[in-house]
Amino acid sequence: MRWKQPKEKVSGANFRGRGYFVMTVLGLCAVGLLARAVDLQVYKRNFLENEGNARFVRNVPIPAHRGPILDRFREPLAVSTPVDTVWVNPSMLASNPEQMLRLARVLNRDPAWLTRRVTSNLELQYLVLEKQLQPEDAERVRALRIPGVNLRREYRRFYPAGEVTGHVLGFTGSEDQGQEGLELAFEQVLGGEDGTKRVLQDRMGQVVDSVEIVKPPRSGEEIVTSLDLRIQYLAYRELKSAIREFQARAGSVIVVDVTTGEILAMVNQPSFNPNDRLKLDVNTYRNRAATDIFEPGSSMKPFIVATALASGKYTKTSTVDTNPGFFKVGNKTIEDHQNLGVVDLATILAKSSNVGIAHVAVTLDKAAIYNTLAGVGFGQVTPSGFPGESAGLLSHYEHWREISVATLAYGYGLSVTPLQLAQAYATIGAYGIKRPVTFRKVEGPVAGERVLPAEACRDLVHMLESVVSADGTALRAAVRGYRVAGKTGTAWKSTVGGYSQDRFRAVFAGVVPASNPRLAAVVVIDEPSNGMHQGGQVSAPVFSGILSGALRLLAVPPDDLAHVPAATLVQAASEQ
Repeated sequence: MRWKQPKEKVSGANFRGRGYFVMTVLGLCAVGLLARAVDLQVYKRNFLENEGNARFVRNVPIPAHRGPILDRFREPLAVSTPVDTVWVNPSMLASNPEQMLRLARVLNRDPAWLTRRVTSNLELQYLVLEKQLQPEDAERVRALRIPGVNLRREYRRFYPAGEVTGHVLGFTGSEDQGQEGLELAFEQVLGGEDGTKRVLQDRMGQVVDSVEIVKPPRSGEEIVTSLDLRIQYLAYRELKSAIREFQARAGSVIVVDVTTGEILAMVNQPSFNPNDRLKLDVNTYRNRAATDIFEPGSSMKPFIVATALASGKYTKTSTVDTNPGFFKVGNKTIEDHQNLGVVDLATILAKSSNVGIAHVAVTLDKAAIYNTLAGVGFGQVTPSGFPGESAGLLSHYEHWREISVATLAYGYGLSVTPLQLAQAYATIGAYGIKRPVTFRKVEGPVAGERVLPAEACRDLVHMLESVVSADGTALRAAVRGYRVAGKTGTAWKSTVGGYSQDRFRAVFAGVVPASNPRLAAVVVIDEPSNGMHQGGQVSAPVFSGILSGALRLLAVPPDDLAHVPAATLVQAASEQ
């Protein structure tokens, strides 16, 4: 028989001791957990929140909406449209090679290029793949729902009139900031200020929710310009047609409201389309009307006549002896195409006599000539505020010799911009009141500054009407139903060592209607060919085409009733 060890009898004291031990251990664990919870929730709360936020909370920019640019009648010239930029987390995208192939197809990109772009930037957390996608293309990317692929809302500038307003408006860069033209000039007003919002992201970088607006965006303000889009189109069409007809190198046109100084139109050729960023070229997008300087030729003669009338030495009936058809000053001989004999000031302008105007200029005080030219704005930047505008070249009269005065009288020895010339003719049309030219719409009349006597300018405007007559050099500048006062200019272009004998710049500048000027305009054609090169042949017809349309659009009453069809008079009377 096998012997069995008796079972140990467990006493109640032992059982209670074990229970106390277990309860003690559990109590200590609970205390430890509580202490850990307190440590995490109280003492390390900020640290943990920061660590969590670093992984799942992001501050992202809220792009400000750029202000629109409008014409004077609030027609849109430049507006911002929503676009999306595609950015990725390279490490997340690289872990899904098959997704990269899908993304490349949607972006219309080479898969090999996309793979290289992503895998060579694995150390980054933010990599831009495609900028400014159209909304429909961005939606296709969003529909892929690829981890690590994100969209950021931005805005892209759009110009409804395209190249018609390209030189004036300029364009914005990839960050929607002004780069040229009025976009740059009014950047502080148009640009606004981006905001910031805090968002919650999941582990794949997708935005789950917007937590709060940290800083609200401030949208840009709108700019109402002085431009009249209707006249802008007219100027664009007429200039482009002339450049093509005369096979010219380039050209510019400016139309200014005499009563306010507002620039109603400004165009250049060759032009460019600011909507096509891939074809931007400095040779086409610079605004020649404000940046390019040139010797104005005979279009400078009216300012010498204005000085003569203001001096008291000459009146509107004064005569000048141009015999024998040339005038020797120092070692230079100034010649006319024919001997005009004894002529009055109006004939000097109508026939564009270099001899006659040189005779007048050398009898005037140099300081008086300088004060007239500087007073109307030559040799200084206009108040327009256009970026990159040139001040031209006008040396001080203390440096002038007699030959300098004589050649200056018919437009050589100084340089101006088309914009300066337009402001100067607007000053003549305002009877000696210089109003600052502006690209902003003006409400109400502008006082301006008197720089020439009113009576001298009235006489000058009347004399300039003879230029646009059968006996003058610019009959083709005539506008049916309106009296036109203006002046041609045909200048040789300067070259190394002198002046070219076969390259010209043709100019016509004038005001209309002559009885009470409302508009001033300047037309400059650079290197016209095709058999014609004179201002009266090339630039004058452009002036006529633009101003005839502009005067009708602005409902300016005709002042040459003898040449207005009866039907036009009846229509004008009914509109008043």
